[in-house]
Amino acid sequence: MGKTNKAQIEQLRHLLGNDGVLTGNDCLPYESGARFDVGKAAFVLRPATVSELSAAVSFCVRNSIPIIPQSANTGVVAGSTPDPSGTQAVISLERLRNRLEIDAENRSVHLDAGYRLSELNARSEQHGLFFPIDLGADPLVGGMIATNTGGARFIRYGDVRRNTLGLTVVFADEKGSVVKLGSSLRKSNVGVDWKQLFIGTCGVFGIVAECVLNLEPVPQQVATALLVPKSLDAVLPLLDLVERRAGPSLSAFEGMSGNAIAAALAHVPRLKNPFPQREYPEYAILVEISRSWEAQQSEILIDEQLQTILSEIWDGNDELLEDVLVGPSDELWALRHAISEGVKAAGKLVALDIAFKRGDVMRFLKRMRTDLPAAFPDVRICEFGHIGDGGVHFNLVVDRDSANAADPDYEGRIRSLVYNIVVNEYGGSFSAEHNIGRKNQVYYDRFTDETSKRLSAALKNSTSPSPLGVPVLW
Repeated sequence: MGKTNKAQIEQLRHLLGNDGVLTGNDCLPYESGARFDVGKAAFVLRPATVSELSAAVSFCVRNSIPIIPQSANTGVVAGSTPDPSGTQAVISLERLRNRLEIDAENRSVHLDAGYRLSELNARSEQHGLFFPIDLGADPLVGGMIATNTGGARFIRYGDVRRNTLGLTVVFADEKGSVVKLGSSLRKSNVGVDWKQLFIGTCGVFGIVAECVLNLEPVPQQVATALLVPKSLDAVLPLLDLVERRAGPSLSAFEGMSGNAIAAALAHVPRLKNPFPQREYPEYAILVEISRSWEAQQSEILIDEQLQTILSEIWDGNDELLEDVLVGPSDELWALRHAISEGVKAAGKLVALDIAFKRGDVMRFLKRMRTDLPAAFPDVRICEFGHIGDGGVHFNLVVDRDSANAADPDYEGRIRSLVYNIVVNEYGGSFSAEHNIGRKNQVYYDRFTDETSKRLSAALKNSTSPSPLGVPVLW
């Protein structure tokens, strides 16, 4: 157990109870990440209240035990798992589940960080509301805040940052200080909006314990279609035309490569193939429009609205659309959400989460279709992404029979090539949603300017100084 001794474990059990402290093999589920990364924890702490979280953090800081906060552990950059040293304490948020209070009049919810997204939505839907971050995974809300999750409906509802009203955080100081930031108010300009410091920063400045989130009305009308553009050059003009015609009813514009579609259909048997009569297209776009009210006799049906929009585009420009498939929304979304599962099963996966200005997304993808195979001929590009917000899940699959699949340096060479192009040539981001973690730390060090690093260090020293040198990572 490294520097941790039996007396410390007994002290922790006194603070958190027997269920709140795990050692030995009981730590195994918390030591492995969603994809490939495996470490070794000194022990796992599972506080059940904010007070217990404060006590756990305080104990670790005072005893110079490094802390790894962990939410649902669905991340893919080794940000929530311990390293192999066996010296780090995992602090799991999974038992922080005492409060989930919905204020339907305010369209908000106050809840602890240990609730899953699915649980939040199940309770909210009883009031005709939902938390509008749509994901294939089912994370805890604490992790969603720490990584500023975006999701498939960002184009309409924004990311977690836009939907966060207030936070309660625990600082990594000797007291484990508990600080409330913001409230249920949507307007208050009485000082600095400090909660923003804790959204999307991986727990570096403090651990999210509670939050107040904005809720939206559950859509009552939804229409979905799958578009096949004539070329990659047609994707951005299609987005512009759909946005202008659909206005605020546009809720998704998701791009999927043919390789990504093929991987999902090959490895996820429950899916229905939307292209039974043809080969998979090079690229397809899932378009969704929605309304928060029930259909009225006096208005055009939402299916007719989408059909009209697409017919106008089809008739107005013969260079944009090759095909349009209208199908059940559940089936089309099932395909989109199964891509991550499909590409993971297709081979050794290198998952990159990158972002650009919207106009650069397709330029980058076209370039990668030539540059990447030239440098790494055994790599298949299986990307999908949120074209409306410039985000691309640039999934690269290496055949498991390839010698490179077992080469620990191969992934690093791929990441370096791609990230250098993304950041230096397109001014993009090497981490759109997934955050930093151990996999991306070297690129943070490489691409982040020194002034920003110094400012971040100064802010961290103000919130979670960790005077004994305790790192706080997510």
